[in-house]
Amino acid sequence: MPEIKALFWDVGGVLLSNAWDHTQRQQAIEKFGLEREEFSERHDLVFSSFERGKISLDEYLDRTVFYRVRPFTRDEFKNYMYSLSTPDESAIAFAKELADSGKYLMATINNESRELNAYRIKTFGLCSIFRVFVSSCYVGLRKPEEGIYRLTLDITQQAAEQCCFIDDRALNLEVAKRLGMHTVEMHGAEQLRSELKKIGVQ
Repeated sequence: MPEIKALFWDVGGVLLSNAWDHTQRQQAIEKFGLEREEFSERHDLVFSSFERGKISLDEYLDRTVFYRVRPFTRDEFKNYMYSLSTPDESAIAFAKELADSGKYLMATINNESRELNAYRIKTFGLCSIFRVFVSSCYVGLRKPEEGIYRLTLDITQQAAEQCCFIDDRALNLEVAKRLGMHTVEMHGAEQLRSELKKIGVQ
């Protein structure tokens, strides 16, 4: 088995809670009394552009929430969005342990909007763990599109067979595996540690 030289990590669902996934949106709908179907329809129309960095958070909110007068402010809604991000302390500690070992190139491959991505990187100290952030909002590509995985290999100049991609969704892992990467479907920090050990990562 080729030696693993690079570890590529999803962020939401692996190291942190998801940033603005179905669960977070549902919580916001309930807290702010949004019209569920109307919000969901508007969200679906603009979300790809939002995650690809084509529109800002303010533009996203203009189209999904503040297209009518609301009894709450834009800052109140934004702050609530940010507050929904929480860390998996065990997973972050393990990732930092691997980064500190100096054995592996550490990078992320994640789908996230620009403002939420920047907030999460800063708030949870991800710059101390990862050298490269291949985020959808920076590169205009989203998982599971093949292009984002190929771009990561190009940027890092790593051979696919010497890389391992970690994600919590099987669909996102399938393309990486087809390109020749090792993959691990995340179900918790201890399970991840065990699965990586099987391919020599420790």
